[in-house]
Amino acid sequence: MDFIGLGKSNLLVSRVGFGAQSLNEIDTEENAAILIHKAYDAGINFFDISHSEVESEKRLGACLSGIRQNVILATKSDATTKKELLQELDESLFALQTDYIDLFQYDFTNDTSLSFDELKSAFLLLKERGKIRHFGFSTQSTEIAEALLNKNFFECAQLPFNLLTDEQTLAIIERCKNEDVGFIAMQPLYGGLIRDIPLAEGFLHQHETAVPLWGVRSLEELTQILYFNEHPPVIDDKFEEEIKKVRLFFS
Repeated sequence: MDFIGLGKSNLLVSRVGFGAQSLNEIDTEENAAILIHKAYDAGINFFDISHSEVESEKRLGACLSGIRQNVILATKSDATTKKELLQELDESLFALQTDYIDLFQYDFTNDTSLSFDELKSAFLLLKERGKIRHFGFSTQSTEIAEALLNKNFFECAQLPFNLLTDEQTLAIIERCKNEDVGFIAMQPLYGGLIRDIPLAEGFLHQHETAVPLWGVRSLEELTQILYFNEHPPVIDDKFEEEIKKVRLFFS
């Protein structure tokens, strides 16, 4: 497993990230634990979750019991007030069975998002108290991402990025690279619409500073992701033609 530094945070994370949002969809807690430990044994040390998925947070916390000190743990909140944000972080700490979060992200979703000044104050307070080590943002909007990067404050950015995303996202990745901001790629399979894992892996491997978060739901899927991470397809004319076909299908 290769590892990559998440920008100025200096967090050294596995090139394959585990998006645990759907952990609650796995039939039993035991099978969820088997999946997490298979990922960990394969070298995955970066696990990302959101407080909006309370049951998944609890499952992830239980699964990581005993190995917490060896992993990079990220969660996020979309609280609408500073007080609510601080409370949600405490709830996440309890659910995840940990004293601190390695990367705490604010999810900018709509017009009710916290102001930048409120968020900055909350992040710095939480870091001072030792409850978070680093901070970043997540968003579905490239326009919001651009505006937030202009603040020159965040250590990491998380946006949808896959073989169907547009030039604006590519520009943001390049900007993050130049400004030493970690880039986390959510939805590498476009929410499950992209079925071709080798093609998705090959595309992502061309962007070495982007860390994909795979929403793994089964051992079979995990095995495929790990295999093609180690053996990505050759980027040749045939590969580019396949990319064009997928983009044309979804256009």
